Amino acid sequence: MSNIKNPKKQKIRNNEYYNFQSIQDGLYAKSQQGKVFTDLMSVILSEANILLAYRNIKKNTGSRTAGTDGKTIDALALMMPDELVKLVRRKVENFQPMMVRRVDIPKSDGRTRPLGIPTISDRLVQQCILQVMEPICEAKFYKHSYGFRPLRGAKDAIARAYRLAQRSHLHYVVDMDIKGFFDNIDHGKLIKQIWALGIRDKALITVISKLLKARIEGIGIPERGTPQGGILSPLLANIVLNEFDHWVISQWEDMPTRTIYKGKDAKHNKVTHALKKTQLKEVYIVRYADDFKLFCRKHDHAVRIFEASKRWLKERLKLEISPEKSKIVNLRKEYSEFLGIKMKVAIKGKKRGSNERKWVVRSHIGNKAFEKIIMMIRDHIKNIQKPKGKGEGAVRGYNSYVLGVHNYYNCATNVNVDFSKIAFRTRAILKNRAKPRRRKDKELLPKYIDLRYGASKQLRLVYDAPLIPVAYIKHQKVMLNKGYSPYVERDRQYVHAKQNVVSVESLQYLIENPIKGESVEYNDNRLSLYVGQRGKCYVTGKILNVQNMECHRKKPKSLGGSDAYINLVLIEEDICRLIYVSDTDTIEKYVSKLNLQVDALEKVNKLKKLANLPTIL
Repeated sequence: MSNIKNPKKQKIRNNEYYNFQSIQDGLYAKSQQGKVFTDLMSVILSEANILLAYRNIKKNTGSRTAGTDGKTIDALALMMPDELVKLVRRKVENFQPMMVRRVDIPKSDGRTRPLGIPTISDRLVQQCILQVMEPICEAKFYKHSYGFRPLRGAKDAIARAYRLAQRSHLHYVVDMDIKGFFDNIDHGKLIKQIWALGIRDKALITVISKLLKARIEGIGIPERGTPQGGILSPLLANIVLNEFDHWVISQWEDMPTRTIYKGKDAKHNKVTHALKKTQLKEVYIVRYADDFKLFCRKHDHAVRIFEASKRWLKERLKLEISPEKSKIVNLRKEYSEFLGIKMKVAIKGKKRGSNERKWVVRSHIGNKAFEKIIMMIRDHIKNIQKPKGKGEGAVRGYNSYVLGVHNYYNCATNVNVDFSKIAFRTRAILKNRAKPRRRKDKELLPKYIDLRYGASKQLRLVYDAPLIPVAYIKHQKVMLNKGYSPYVERDRQYVHAKQNVVSVESLQYLIENPIKGESVEYNDNRLSLYVGQRGKCYVTGKILNVQNMECHRKKPKSLGGSDAYINLVLIEEDICRLIYVSDTDTIEKYVSKLNLQVDALEKVNKLKKLANLPTIL
């Protein structure tokens, strides 16, 4: 479980599989230079972009959720690659989005959040558009916007908030909540903002306009908003609020001054001079999607920027603020919640050699998140109290959840205190329902649990499987995001320097030479296997010659085998022949030729059994 791939980093690798990265790099660089784009549809409908889009959406859990037509990713997986490309091109040629399925997702406060689920073919079209629009928009987005952006996440936003409060002593925070943001995006304004970013391909603008107007099940054609659940919606939301980001930084960070300040104290001198000599409001924004905070040094600055922001959002974006959820917080006295973390500041002595106070951030799990974690842990424990078999799967579900909340909330400085309270409040139900026992000295643990939790005396076992101890956690310092971009070669090399395990030439050969007559799912998984097996044969461990290797189905189609990744393996051609031959002399010939050792023969026999063929004695 500790080796789960980061999906944002995996998308970078996917771009390189289909040789689309250089195209995206070019779009990003041109956008930085202020170029205008009038012919993007040719890029959107290119074969490489369409196959890359399929690869990117097939691993999403949402790809298994059907739209109003009842179809999932399985309907696309069975197609040949050229059929898939033709499907997308035909669909976009006279684009008419299908009705969006509406699902209401329960919220922690008892209300529901409407989720719009487009059909799988419409999601594929949206992914094709996203892959071309994103690099253009990324070049124009503000560096301290962190939501739904490549190589950025919630912890980056939290780290920035910590820094502004602790290092910069900005203790007055404007907490603002936009009423129904996704439901109230103005379509006309959004199209103008896309145009202002340099995206001026009229055919593309027409497709986006039609997507925004797609009929929603039970509601009809929307006049405003973009459905949460659409692949393109997060990017469109960032485009809307990007204008607000740049307005905020124009009020202070990007405000030009007559005097040019230089040297290591340039920023400090500029701030000091501007605060004394001008009426400017010192303000910094940290944003994650529609959740954002404005940090100020003085209370009157916070009051002025609060009112100015409300007016700007109303007049420019036609968005209203929720009065009951929006306020000014003094971090020295109150907590401010952000992305499930509540934070304030406390005095920790004085700075060396001065009388200036030293402030440090004190943070906890947010109140709503705290109660939700308790509820979820209790639910997972109830699932464990099942007949053996189902219960073992529930233990894995429990461990997965606890590991997930540990990984996210360990950025809270008092996370150990909070999880100790959570453990106390769930201890009785765990003891009564799951009947955990202590670990025996010689019992081995899975590697990911042993490395992280093996030293804990709180570790218990259920169905002979270890349960991750809820209270065993330490605070981990969050690091500031360095602003890496997936569309800059130097940044990419830093991000996945250790992932270059196969030659680009071999990978390119596989891309350009798909197996004819096989599905898009089969050919895409063939690429994944080549990287996953590090270019080596599954049986012999030798480096594969990509021109003479077999992508072998463990369970043949005739026995109900599929083209899923788990059912495929890359092997040498001679190994494939050995699996299917039954003649004793021929078997001996191949075993001798390949010089197979005991472990390799065991793998061959395993593949033979799966194919219902007699094993080698």
